[in-house]
Amino acid sequence: MNVCEAVDKWVSLWNTYDLNQVTRIFINDPRVTYFSSEKEGRIKGIDNLIAHHKEFGFVSGGRNSGNRLWLENVDIEEYRGTAVVTADWCFQRRGSEETQRGPVTLLFIKIDDGWRIAHAHFSNYKKT
Repeated sequence: MNVCEAVDKWVSLWNTYDLNQVTRIFINDPRVTYFSSEKEGRIKGIDNLIAHHKEFGFVSGGRNSGNRLWLENVDIEEYRGTAVVTADWCFQRRGSEETQRGPVTLLFIKIDDGWRIAHAHFSNYKKT
């Protein structure tokens, strides 16, 4: 699996709400970190990251939330065993015409079975 495919798996995670995919997309490690655009502070550790996704309604096996996430302006820079992905995330809640937007940075590392996210950082663009 290449980095682009790993990014697609992450987008799929958000569109399927499948909690089982969290440990297949992020490093299964207490050092994984995550800054949410919806919550203050750093989330650290895979157990806390799983709990954070549960707060968003992710469930084992997934569900159809009716929400949709996609990325725009994606840039991928690969280095030795790491990749930095920057993009604009776009999110539309079911029944809403409003699209939330913001920047995202994903830091991937290459492990034995492919690319995994070691750090994610989200922010929001100000509404105008």
